[in-house]
Amino acid sequence: MRKDITITADAREMRGKNAARRLRVEGKIPAVLYGAGKDSVAVTVSPKEVNKILHTGSGHNTIFNLDVPGQGSTPVMVVDWLHHPIKDTLMHIDMLRIDLTKALRVKVPIHATGEPEGVKIHGGHFEFVFREIEFECLPDEIPEHITVDISALLIGQSIRAQDLAVSGSMKLVSPADTVVCHVVALRDSLAEAAPVEGEAAAAVKEPEVAKKGKKEEAVPAAGEKKPAEKKPAEKKK
Repeated sequence: MRKDITITADAREMRGKNAARRLRVEGKIPAVLYGAGKDSVAVTVSPKEVNKILHTGSGHNTIFNLDVPGQGSTPVMVVDWLHHPIKDTLMHIDMLRIDLTKALRVKVPIHATGEPEGVKIHGGHFEFVFREIEFECLPDEIPEHITVDISALLIGQSIRAQDLAVSGSMKLVSPADTVVCHVVALRDSLAEAAPVEGEAAAAVKEPEVAKKGKKEEAVPAAGEKKPAEKKPAEKKK
């Protein structure tokens, strides 16, 4: 999305880690400008101004003007950036010159609206699989985001990339069958079984094992003698 924002950049001659440290102490960061068939240029920019752009609704898809003294103003887009791993401060950015007459490939954020029936009524769980989908379109027609209504989703149903509404010059680049979001069943709800109560519980009995063969003898307790077997009486002669 193109916005009426202009950032001033200064040409950068010194390169290397030490030069970059000095720039950050001065409140600036190193950057590189390239693209549109022109040579790349090393510049410095204000990290505060760049952060403001990255935190807008269109984020890194924002097209703004970069004014380099002696080279004029040109529309650009931030295509890569580096943050400090601990402080999370912006340390470096790459900017691409934009030809407003040529289509670009961009990743557009997907926003969901509504509450799925599969969650509200059936106790399922809604989740995003991909929060951004890649499209190709003219720079002036890049949407800030695409909104999709998920209210009618039931458990097991999903929204795919081909279901997203596009406009103008937008063309889908991501595979059409890419699952953007879906509603799934919770494991606990699948494992639950209705308790058996009352007469139904009484009716449920374990099958009896048929008794076969000789009756089992009682096992004597410890220290107790086994009763002697009776011998058959002898017949008198």
